[in-house]
Amino acid sequence: MSSALKQIFLMIRVNLGSLPRRLAISLSMVLSVTLVVAVLAGFLAMARGFEAALAGAGSPDIAIVLGGGTNQETGSEVPAEAIRSLAAMDGDSGIARNGAGEPALSRETVVPVDVRQGDGTEQTLSLRGMDLTGPDLRERARLLQGRLFSPGAREIVVGAGIAEAFPGFGVGDTIRLGPVGWHVVGHFTSDGSAFESEIWADMEPVQSAFDQQGQVQSLRVRLDGGGDPSTALAALRDRLSSLPGTPLAAVLEIDFYAGQAERTASLIRVFGWPIALLMAIGATAGAFNTMMSSVSDRSVEIATLRLLGFARLPIFAASWVEAVLLSLAGAGLGVLASRLAFDGWQASTMGANHTKMAFQLEVTPDVILTAGLLGLAVGMIGGALPALAAARLPLRAALRARG
Repeated sequence: MSSALKQIFLMIRVNLGSLPRRLAISLSMVLSVTLVVAVLAGFLAMARGFEAALAGAGSPDIAIVLGGGTNQETGSEVPAEAIRSLAAMDGDSGIARNGAGEPALSRETVVPVDVRQGDGTEQTLSLRGMDLTGPDLRERARLLQGRLFSPGAREIVVGAGIAEAFPGFGVGDTIRLGPVGWHVVGHFTSDGSAFESEIWADMEPVQSAFDQQGQVQSLRVRLDGGGDPSTALAALRDRLSSLPGTPLAAVLEIDFYAGQAERTASLIRVFGWPIALLMAIGATAGAFNTMMSSVSDRSVEIATLRLLGFARLPIFAASWVEAVLLSLAGAGLGVLASRLAFDGWQASTMGANHTKMAFQLEVTPDVILTAGLLGLAVGMIGGALPALAAARLPLRAALRARG
């Protein structure tokens, strides 16, 4: 081992051995880095969880047909004539057929309804009217309790997220949504996806209760492309372009939800990163003060070692490594705190149609890596100047100050 490396390792041992004399200020640096990492990890976990909830709702062989030039169900309208034309089309329309030869599609409309939580506050939820084929077009959805709604009846099937968060949605309960009461006949799950934040009912009762007779906001269709959804989607778009009246657009369900996820997740990150960076600047200043205190506390030791023949590089490297190790400890604690506090934590935000959507925060490996690297950067940047100051410490002044 070279002389320089031996000097570096010896200096690191000396620096770490003197930490008990500077325990309070060293802990303050570790805790400041911990806070920075935990805050950034919280925001990133929120964005990642929201993306996962919407990604789980999308299927690559399901398409959503919208009308009116919008990319959301709110404001969209699919005319009844267009629906009849699609159902009657022969040949390659891009839409799969069921065993009875009927097109695998569901007419749907979403109505926002206000529901009171257990603490008395009101939240806006999505009541989705759909045809009886609607649940079958959501592959991950499955019943937990009860049964599906009956045609023509004011019955609802409630997502697991709503059933857990709101009172009055037990199977067998009757709850008022809008102007009329609805009978809860079942609960469903969808592996934590956005569907669990919806209430499903038959199409006609929803239209009747909310004075939307004949209004259809979207169509959900199963694509029939012989294993190639893109081919079926292209055929469906060709058929839609040939229909007169309101222009209709078809988008893959997985792309539809990915677009929604990207907008909201980007907004969460836009708020999270500036806050974390401002905190990181403060933590870097704290790291600078901590390491300057370390240099001041060990000035006689440093000067003595220099007189004994230690070079400036080992002095610099040892001081800088101390700062990095302290920040690494803070980053580790921050990652651990974020896993314990945030991973799997239930949250909610305003989703599509301006209604509440529940999701779980996810502290994934990329979240840990990103937040941990920011914490590590605090020590690397904040410890560089004090390490340089230690390497350039005037020997006579240091010895005279303690003389």
